[in-house]
Amino acid sequence: MDKLIQAIIELVSDSPPDRTERLAAAIRRLSGSENAASLADWPPNARAKSALNHLVTVWSTAPIPAAELAGMLTAASAAHHRTKAEQEIELVWTGPSSKLVATRKTEQALLQVIDASSSRLFITSFVAYDVASIVKALERAVGRGVEVSMLLESSDKHGGGVSIDAIAHMRAALPSARIYFWRDKGDAFAGGKVHAKVAVCDENLCFVSSANLTGHAMEKNIEAGVLIRGGQLPKRLHEHLEALVTTKVLNA
Repeated sequence: MDKLIQAIIELVSDSPPDRTERLAAAIRRLSGSENAASLADWPPNARAKSALNHLVTVWSTAPIPAAELAGMLTAASAAHHRTKAEQEIELVWTGPSSKLVATRKTEQALLQVIDASSSRLFITSFVAYDVASIVKALERAVGRGVEVSMLLESSDKHGGGVSIDAIAHMRAALPSARIYFWRDKGDAFAGGKVHAKVAVCDENLCFVSSANLTGHAMEKNIEAGVLIRGGQLPKRLHEHLEALVTTKVLNA
């Protein structure tokens, strides 16, 4: 049964709900897997054909009534597409492109999060410099009333691990933003750095990346990340960052 369930998931995850329902309706009319040849007209492409052939093969080794298989297909399709609608995950990549896989650029994804913010925005980075487009987007966010918060690594002059005082720069560029640093680390985190690179707005959209807020990270480095829209992850990330401020783990 596990193999049949996996075959169903494989098929419905790559098929629109209406097409899956048409397949389910066709299966209901069958007496069993031995009559599955009549489904040959259903696949719209080679990938769907492969998924269907796999499903039929597995069905033949674990026979269940056609009506039961049709019901499983319909239920799996509904569950998959509801979950997909609640949360969307997109690959983000900066650097050489293969030309074979479509990806979003790091700067595009980060700007999308900033420009989508309507009430609260939290960004973290190890360093921040040479990102005029990002600073302008943050200025626009502040201008429309967004509460902008940033967590950055302190400079070496202030006990941190970078030579550039990005905190002072951001405070000058965005005087109304809340700029935080990690000061009281205690023995457990002695020598630790602010190494997270995330951006999250309104508990609904977040970008988790390897990229710092630098020109090279936006344009030249090989950087990878994911853009997550909806679901619990953006909400939990935003709540966690703000809880670190509330509990005074982070200082302004």
